[in-house]
Amino acid sequence: MKRLLNTLYVTTPGAYLSQEGETVCVRAGDEIRARIPLHTLDGIVCLGANGCSPPLMEACATRNVALSFLSDTGRFWARVQGPVSGNVLLRREQYRRAEDPEAAAGIARAMVIAKVINSRMVLLRALRDHPEASGAEDLRTASDRLASVLKALTRDLPIDTTRGFEGEAAQVYFGVFDHLIVAQKESFQFTRRSRRPPLDLVNSLLSFLYAILAHDAASALEGVGLDPAVGFLHRDRPGRPGLALDLMEELRPVLADRVALSLINRRQVSADGFRILENGAVQMDDDTRKTVITTYQERKREELQHPFLGEQVPVGLLTHCQALLLARHLRGDLDAYPAYTWR
Repeated sequence: MKRLLNTLYVTTPGAYLSQEGETVCVRAGDEIRARIPLHTLDGIVCLGANGCSPPLMEACATRNVALSFLSDTGRFWARVQGPVSGNVLLRREQYRRAEDPEAAAGIARAMVIAKVINSRMVLLRALRDHPEASGAEDLRTASDRLASVLKALTRDLPIDTTRGFEGEAAQVYFGVFDHLIVAQKESFQFTRRSRRPPLDLVNSLLSFLYAILAHDAASALEGVGLDPAVGFLHRDRPGRPGLALDLMEELRPVLADRVALSLINRRQVSADGFRILENGAVQMDDDTRKTVITTYQERKREELQHPFLGEQVPVGLLTHCQALLLARHLRGDLDAYPAYTWR
């Protein structure tokens, strides 16, 4: 089993990363902020306008340390990638399946089913924890509607129909997402999902967490030899990691949404840690980003029982486990892709 390593998040504005021996050195001006051994890292995420030396880029590429550059709000800019790893036959099979509407539909449907199950579980957990809350009836109705979507997805469906049910489920889920927020309601109100840019505090949190989850998903796929750009559920688009977004769908409710809700409901973040830009976008300040990253990293260290593998795995390895299972399915070792469902 793959070992859970650390991800280094660099949030200091103007920081510069370089290689010193076997370590990553982080400088801000004339001050050295950190030295981290390369062998302990699985990835490096630079947020904002940070620089990186070419020797460190080469070291990351040759040692499979994923190096990504994101904006302050978490929007993906670029990633440094070394030589393509993995069996070329596996990638060829991935491309063949992506071009085959029936094969692509089967994998996409498994991912959407898992996403709907996990989204519904988030709602059911909220009902269990707060059965008398003001929005409880809306949550029950939404849960029933998601159950109906799941029933419809049990049939073999064309991929466009599957995409339609995924969109319907997302609309139902986010339609009651505000009821999942039980603290700081005056500041953290959610009306609808807004992406580019995020237009409220909750969307700012979600977009940021989705961005770092996308980094983890892309790294996991590359690690098992798959191409993160060629997906089954998401259509191909230049610069978009389609397969990484596919893999994220089933994991968003577990790895991102619950972290965002926990940060708000436990008052680990506050409205003072956000600011509104001239274009209406809501942006976190540096301290809030650090809090979000720390909480996300702590969540990744928790362990749970994987329903298909039947063993305890750290939450942070779920992306790797699912990427590995997808690769096994494409190689013909598994009859179907066992998407992750949260229990």
